[in-house]
Amino acid sequence: MSKLPNVKLSSGALNKHKADLFVLPVYEGEVGSKRKSLRPLVTRVRRALRGVLEEAAKSERFSGKAGQMLALHTHGRLGAPRLTVVGLGKSGSTETHSTLRNAVGAAVRGARRIGATRVLVLLPEDARDAEAVRAATEGAILGAYRFDRYLTQEQKGAGKPVRTVALLVEDARDAAAKQALGLGQAIAEAANLARDLVNEPAGVIYPATLADFARDLAKAHGLKSTVRGLRELEKLGFGMMVGVGQGSDHEPKFITLEYRPGGRSSGKGIAFVGKGVTFDAGGYDIKPAASMLDMKMDMAGAAAAICAMRAIAALEPPFPVTAYVGAVENLVSGRAYKPGDILKSRKGLTVEVNNTDAEGRLVLGDVLSYAVEQGHEAIVDLATLTGACMVALGPYTAGVFSNDEATAKAVLDAGRKAGEDLWQLPLNEDLGEQLDSDIADTKNTGERWGGAITAALFLSKFTEHTPWVHLDIAGPAMLARERGPFTKGATGVGVRTLAQWTLDRMRAA
Repeated sequence: MSKLPNVKLSSGALNKHKADLFVLPVYEGEVGSKRKSLRPLVTRVRRALRGVLEEAAKSERFSGKAGQMLALHTHGRLGAPRLTVVGLGKSGSTETHSTLRNAVGAAVRGARRIGATRVLVLLPEDARDAEAVRAATEGAILGAYRFDRYLTQEQKGAGKPVRTVALLVEDARDAAAKQALGLGQAIAEAANLARDLVNEPAGVIYPATLADFARDLAKAHGLKSTVRGLRELEKLGFGMMVGVGQGSDHEPKFITLEYRPGGRSSGKGIAFVGKGVTFDAGGYDIKPAASMLDMKMDMAGAAAAICAMRAIAALEPPFPVTAYVGAVENLVSGRAYKPGDILKSRKGLTVEVNNTDAEGRLVLGDVLSYAVEQGHEAIVDLATLTGACMVALGPYTAGVFSNDEATAKAVLDAGRKAGEDLWQLPLNEDLGEQLDSDIADTKNTGERWGGAITAALFLSKFTEHTPWVHLDIAGPAMLARERGPFTKGATGVGVRTLAQWTLDRMRAA
C-alpha cells in the first residue's frame, strides 16, 4: 500500500491553523442559504470567505446531503488555499459517525489529486466525541490508501500522498480522544492490510504465500500461528478442502492464528473463519473469462479474518480470539475434482459435487467443523460465497445468515457501528430439500432461486449448536468504481465489523 498519513489531534482557534486543505463537514442547510449557521465554526468559515461559500453552494446545488462534496479556492482568506465541504446529511442522525467516516475518507482521497499533503478536518462541534474521532481517523486512513505497488513512477499520476491529517477538536490533550484515535488507526490499518492482500495478483498470493503472510503477522503482533499442509489435512479428514485444492500445483494450507490474553488460555473465546480461495477458475464448471478476471478476490474472507487479528492484538481483549483460514486454489487439471465426485467431510457427511464452482462452501465446511470442535462461544465466517447474494442485495451490502438471533443481532450492530452495510437474510430450512442427493448425504448446491440461502444452509450442516453467523461478502469485497473513502478495488470489508464485534464483547464483559 502507499504510505499512510500521520493522523493527529489539533485544537485552538481556526485562524491559528495552516494546511494545504481544510475539510469542512456540514449538515444539511448550513451553507446553502443566506441564513446564519447555528454552529460557530461554520459561521467563521462563511464570514471569512465573504459569500464565496454560499455562491458556490448555490451554483453547484450543494445542500449538505450525505455524500455531497464541494471544492473551492479560499483566495487566501483561510489558513489553507483550498476548502472541501462535505455533506453529513441531517443533524442529529443516528448515522452521523458512519457518514463522517465516509465524508472524511472521500475528502482525503481527493486531497491526493490536488497535491494537498497537509489536511485539517474541522470536526463539527457536536461531533467531537471519542466515536467521532475514531470514525474520522478511520476515514482518513481508508481514504489515503492506494494500491500502487506495480505502477512505475511515471504511471503513478499527478498529486502527492497525504502526509498528515489533523482533526480539529476541543482539546487535543483529551485522553479519550487520543485513545479513540489510536483505536481508529489500528482498525483502519488492519482493513488496509486486507485490501493489499485482496488486490495482489493470484501469482503473488497463493496458499503458501498467504500462510507466510499470516506467520509474519503473528510474529509481529504477538500471536500464535499454525500452518498445516496437505498431509496433515488428509490426516485431519478435510476431504472437501483437499478435493477442491487437488487440481492445483499449490497445495492447500490450513492457517490458524491465536490471540490469548497475557499469553494464557482463558475460556473458549470467539472465532473468525475465512474462505481463502486464492484463485477460483471454477474447476471443471469453469467460469467465463470475464467472470474469472477478478477471482484473485475470492480470498477476501480469509484476508479479513487474518488482518482482523492484527486489530485484535491492539485491542487486547480479556478473552481468546482465533482465526481459521482454509487456503486453496480451484483450478482445472488432470487431478482436479469433477462434477459428480463424492467427497467425505471432516464431520463425516458425504457430499455429491454437482458444481465444482461452488467450492467455497466445501472449504468452509471442513474449517467450520474443526472450529466448532474447539468449543468457541461464537463463530463468524466470512466468504465471497455467492453471486446470488449480490443479486439480492446489490454490490455494497453483505448478507447475514445465522442460527442464533442474539449473535446475529450483535454482529449486525457491530457492522452498523463500524460503517459496514450488513443485511440479514432468512436461513429458510424449507429450501434445504434442494440439497438432497440420491447418492450421498447432501449435494453442494441447490437450484437457482435462493442460492445464497441454500449456500448458508449447506454451511449450517457443519456448525452444530455453536452460535454462528455467516457473512456473504461477495458484493462489497471489491468495488468497480470509487465510493466514499474507497478507491476502485478491494475494501477490506469485514475487518472493521469483526473488530467492533470484539470491542462490544469486551465492553459487555
